Amino acid sequence: MKAGKLFLIATAALTASPSLFAFMQDKSVSKSFFARVHSEGRLPSLDGATGWLNSPPLTAANLRGKVVLIDFWTYSCINWRRTEPYIRAWAEKYKDQGLIVIGVHSPEFEFEKDASNVRWALKDMHIEYPVAVDSKLAIWRAFRNDYWPALYFIDPAGNIRRHQFGEGAYDESEKFIQQLLAEAGRGTPSRGLVSVKADGLEVAPDIGNLRSPENYLGYEHTENFVSRDGTIEDKHHSYVAPSGLRVNHWALAGDWTIGRQSIVLNKPEGRIVYQFHARDLHLVMGPARSGATIRFRVLIDGRPPRESHGFDVDDQGTGTISEQRLYQLVRQISPVGEHQFEIEFLDSGAEAFSVTFG
Repeated sequence: MKAGKLFLIATAALTASPSLFAFMQDKSVSKSFFARVHSEGRLPSLDGATGWLNSPPLTAANLRGKVVLIDFWTYSCINWRRTEPYIRAWAEKYKDQGLIVIGVHSPEFEFEKDASNVRWALKDMHIEYPVAVDSKLAIWRAFRNDYWPALYFIDPAGNIRRHQFGEGAYDESEKFIQQLLAEAGRGTPSRGLVSVKADGLEVAPDIGNLRSPENYLGYEHTENFVSRDGTIEDKHHSYVAPSGLRVNHWALAGDWTIGRQSIVLNKPEGRIVYQFHARDLHLVMGPARSGATIRFRVLIDGRPPRESHGFDVDDQGTGTISEQRLYQLVRQISPVGEHQFEIEFLDSGAEAFSVTFG
C-alpha cells in the first residue's frame, strides 16, 4: 500500500482469494484488529491544524467529556470515499447524544493542500461535521498514523479506545460508538444500526472481481510502465504505447512530461492506456492550470463504454475535467472481466496522479 493506503476491506480480506493477499503486503490487518481495549494512549494535540472548517478550532481539552471519532482522510482517496456515507450517518445520528466527529484532512498530493479544494470537497460530499485542515501533516504525525482512511475512537476521558484502519467493519464500529456513549452516561444511546444506500463513487468495491491494485503515475512510485523508451523524468517526451499490454501494465502515447507525483500532457490527443481487471476504474486527475476545462474520451477495448461507463462520463465515454479530484471512468456491468482501458485527452494540460479500482 503505497503512501499508507489500505487496498482491501479488512473484513473481506479474511475471506478473499489467495491472489488478493499479495496486495496486502506489510500493511496486513491484525487478528486483534477489533479488540476493545482500556486505552491505546491519549488523544494527541490538534493544535497542528493549519485551519478549521465547519467549526472553530477544537482542542483535546475542550473535547473532554465527549465521545470523539477522529477520521483521517484525503479527498481524492477512493478507500476513504467509500467509508464516508457511514461517517456522515454516524455524525448525524449521534450528534445530540454526545458524539463529535472530527475529520482530519491530511493530504497526499500537493493540490490537496489547497484549502479552497478542501472546501470544495466538503460542499460536494455534504460534509457538515468539523474538519481540521492538516496540510502540514502535524496531526497525522502526532497520531503516528499511516493510513487513509483511519478512525480513532476516543472516550470522554480522552483515551483512544479503538482504531479502525481501512474500509469495512461498519457494524462493529457503530456498536463501539454506542458502547462509548453508554459508558459516558449520556442516557441510553440510539440502538440499531444506520442503513446506508451508497451511490456513485461511494459504492463498496466488488472484492470478488478485484484483480488490479492502485498505481501511481508519477515516477516516484509507479509500477509496470511499458511505453517505448521507458520513463524520461521531468522532460517533454513523445511516448509510444505498445500494441498489447499484460494485465496491470500501462503505457502513454503522445507528448507527456512524467514528474515525481504526476504526469502532464503537453500537446492535445495524448493517451493513457491501462490493462485492468476490476468492476470500477478511477483516475485522480485535473487541469494542470487552474480554471481550465479539458475534454476527454474513454474507450474500453477500443469501443465506447456504453452501459459500463462511470459516474463522470456518458455512455459514449465523453467527459470533461475542471477540478483536481477523483473521477470514476468505468463501472462494468456483470460479468466483470479483464479489459484495456484508454483515455484520450483532446486538449493539452491534463494532469493525472493515480489510478484506483473497485
